[in-house]
Amino acid sequence: MELLKERILRDGAVRPGNILKVDSFLNHQMDIDLLNEIGKEFHRLFGQEDITRILTIEASGIGIACIAAQYFHVPVVFAKKSQSTNLDGSLYTTKVTSYTHERTYDVIVSKKYLQPDDRILIIDDFLANGCAVEGLLDLIGQSGASCAGVGIVIEKGFQKGGKELRERGINLQSLAIIDSMTDDSLTFR
Repeated sequence: MELLKERILRDGAVRPGNILKVDSFLNHQMDIDLLNEIGKEFHRLFGQEDITRILTIEASGIGIACIAAQYFHVPVVFAKKSQSTNLDGSLYTTKVTSYTHERTYDVIVSKKYLQPDDRILIIDDFLANGCAVEGLLDLIGQSGASCAGVGIVIEKGFQKGGKELRERGINLQSLAIIDSMTDDSLTFR
């Protein structure tokens, strides 16, 4: 997606540890016009998959998933990284290690929001080693639902996550794949 690549080059910043900072337009302050184009592109890529729900993980994936969901006309479910008092009933749980936060979370979704007959589209902002997607796939598996695909805004193609998911036959579509990243430049696939 050229618009996204241009925006990454213009407003993104590379930080030590292969961290790409895109918080000025994607995951802290959100450019809604750009997210709208991202949502349209995800619908173009997955619109024929009979999606019944979009699943993401808090917090950065929520805005992207919500904008995309308006094109699919389905609800968004987000996996929570902590138990709260307003969660009741039975829960699906898994563990997810965050690449950027260097922390492992117990991730939860209420069982009433993932059903065995669901066809779920996972949407997230970044894919590096694939831990978040693996956790979401585990939650889908626990529910008996099926994963119709995984939509990623920015994939770090030089890390293992995307390669491993594709080798398993997952329908993974990334809008921008970064092949290499240094402190002063990055290149796209």
